Amino acid sequence: MSEVFEELRAALYSVWHRRWLALGVAWSVCLLGWLVVAMIPNSYQSRARIYVDLDDVLSEQIGIAGDGKQEIMRVRQTLASSVNLEKVIRSTRLGEEIQDRGQMDAAIADLTKKVEIKSEEDNLFELNATVGKSDFSDAENAVLARDVVQKLIDIFREENIAGNRSEVAGTMVFLDQQLEDRKRELEAAEQRRLAFEAQYPELIGGSSTLATKIQQVRTELRGVEGDLAAAQSALAAINGQIAGTPRTIVTSSDAGGARGALMQAQSQLAQLRGRGLTDEHPDIVATTRQIELLRRQVQAEGPNSASGTPNPAYTSLISIRAERQANVEAMQARRAALQSDIAALLGSQATEPEVAAEANRISRDYEVLKTKYDELLQDREEIRLRGQVENERSSLKFDVIDPPVVPRKPAAPNRPLLLLGVLLAGLGAGAGVAYAMGQLRSTFSTASKLERTLKLPVVGSISHTVKEGAKALQAKRFKQFVGATAALGGVFVILLAIEFVQVGSVA
Repeated sequence: MSEVFEELRAALYSVWHRRWLALGVAWSVCLLGWLVVAMIPNSYQSRARIYVDLDDVLSEQIGIAGDGKQEIMRVRQTLASSVNLEKVIRSTRLGEEIQDRGQMDAAIADLTKKVEIKSEEDNLFELNATVGKSDFSDAENAVLARDVVQKLIDIFREENIAGNRSEVAGTMVFLDQQLEDRKRELEAAEQRRLAFEAQYPELIGGSSTLATKIQQVRTELRGVEGDLAAAQSALAAINGQIAGTPRTIVTSSDAGGARGALMQAQSQLAQLRGRGLTDEHPDIVATTRQIELLRRQVQAEGPNSASGTPNPAYTSLISIRAERQANVEAMQARRAALQSDIAALLGSQATEPEVAAEANRISRDYEVLKTKYDELLQDREEIRLRGQVENERSSLKFDVIDPPVVPRKPAAPNRPLLLLGVLLAGLGAGAGVAYAMGQLRSTFSTASKLERTLKLPVVGSISHTVKEGAKALQAKRFKQFVGATAALGGVFVILLAIEFVQVGSVA
């Protein structure tokens, strides 16, 4: 640690021994640096904040509200375009000395670096413009910075209000032309379809429609067959009921005769079969034999012995059977007709495949043209409605929250900091040169450094004795050095004062 302090003391001694050289270098560096700082023109920055509101109740109600974020992104990307910046240059003092296209391109490239558009939030913009031309005064640069930002706001208003309306008008012209072309194509396709359908009515709609018809007829046929099966089942059931129902009812006057016994036996047989007994069942067999015997006895008695009243249930069942029989016959006729239709449609599809293919093409072309025409017609109506809304009120609204003002202080450069930096650099350069000169000469500032360098013991050192006249001369030179150093600091203070006075005059 002592060696470090020793080296530091030696360095300070070397610089102090050559202090006039260090002071001269410091003066030279500071004067040159301050001159360079003074030649740097001041740059003034003006800013404005814009709030964009894309929410419009009427536009949302009629369903034409656009994508707000996408619209804001488009504004941000196009506002600082070359075309818009050229408008800014031509409308401000930036374009006074521009004579040819090359100068204009250079001015646009320079302004592109100095204009900044930032999005603080989704719909909040900040416009910044920095201007610092060397051939303009500080006051002129400050006003010019404000004018650049104001012109950008004006361009924003023109491009996104009047520009939107011109875009709607151009879109309407394009859609009208497209609709007229599609209308002619659709009319020609419709004429071809009508002529073809007049020649081949069974292929109306194309083979796909023919296949659809076949599928529909088959589906209807399956439904008719199902209904026919149910009707036939119902007819069989009513026939069974009729077979077990007597035509006449036995009354009390003839209940004791053979005919009454026969009718009771037949009723009993019907009840047994209704219970689900088969013909081999003993009760069925016995009742059947009894009925045969009674039937023979009735036949032996002759027709004059017939008695009893007609059975109303039997008569009702007969009428029901007639109705169900008619229903079955009607369904059978419908089934035959559907089968005939299927055969005819299949024959048309199989015998003329080229005609079916032509029907497909005509139908497909017509449907495609009609769909496209309907879409274009709907788009045109939406654009027309949007144009009417924007003629009355623009869906893009913005408010200038912070308008651009003339800046009172330069944004760059930071002269006080640069002046201080030059002063410190000058002092550092002077000390460095003095220390370097001390290192170049073969001298030793302390006895310990001499001992470390030569690696030999130092017996002693002789002190430097100064006479009274020399002391007076050293004191005079010290005062001169302090004065020169103070003068350097005074120049720095004067330059700072000048800078503050200039900034105050601009404000």
